[in-house]
Amino acid sequence: MANDHFLTLSCPDKPGIVHAVTGVFAGEKVNIIDLQQFSDPVTEKFFMRVHFGPTPTESPEFLRPHFEKLAGEYDMTYDIRPVAQKPKVLIMVSKIGHCLNDLLFRAKTGQLPIEIPLIVSNHPDFAPLAASYGIEFRHLPVTKDTKAAQEGQILELIKEHNVELVVLARYMQVLSPTLCEAMSGKIINIHHSFLPSFKGAKPYHQAYDRGVKIIGATAHFVTADLDEGPIIEQRVARVDHSLSPKALVDEGSNVESQVLAAAVKWYAERRVFLNGTRTVVF
Repeated sequence: MANDHFLTLSCPDKPGIVHAVTGVFAGEKVNIIDLQQFSDPVTEKFFMRVHFGPTPTESPEFLRPHFEKLAGEYDMTYDIRPVAQKPKVLIMVSKIGHCLNDLLFRAKTGQLPIEIPLIVSNHPDFAPLAASYGIEFRHLPVTKDTKAAQEGQILELIKEHNVELVVLARYMQVLSPTLCEAMSGKIINIHHSFLPSFKGAKPYHQAYDRGVKIIGATAHFVTADLDEGPIIEQRVARVDHSLSPKALVDEGSNVESQVLAAAVKWYAERRVFLNGTRTVVF
């Protein structure tokens, strides 16, 4: 797959887009391996993901003039990148580590096509875990008074390590609008799906007290509006009266890990498109 690539694009919807795009590949005798498309009748936007290859050379630059022309004709935003290119991901965590541990294991074993150059935490607890994977760990404590400076350091680290995606793996701090805007569409968060019912500390204990029968998790893009960004993935698990608060926490941790890993994987595979307040996921 060395010469395989992903093409992703979006533009205002109109007739002829699919014909124009596939015609480029047919004209250059490049095989389309997989193609997904969606026309949103509400936003009137068109989205497409194409896995194509192999190309005659490692670089697909010979295709770029064609897509530059289409971009002008269709008011199109597009991107072409190698399938083998792993996005660099900064993971941020506080004192709950199940999602961090799961992401590290999946990346290490090749289940998750990402590169993790750095872990940032406002607590020092997971420095040994990062070291066991040979990943740099930065302890950046934060208070109300130091938040701006701390986030400034984070932005510097993002630039230094050429980070494409930030993953909040149970990072229990609210990001400022400045950081959210600087990485718009490039921060993924995970949380339980009880909101808005059970806010604050120990949501699973609150859910236990109310006798819930379904628990779940939500992965979404981060915006300046707390926990209201476009949703990428949600999953649920059924529970019953026999489970203790700890058992609910354990089950919730499993769901959170699965949902976050899926969202990150889909992002890395170029499957996730922002569509206003929603997402398109191929």
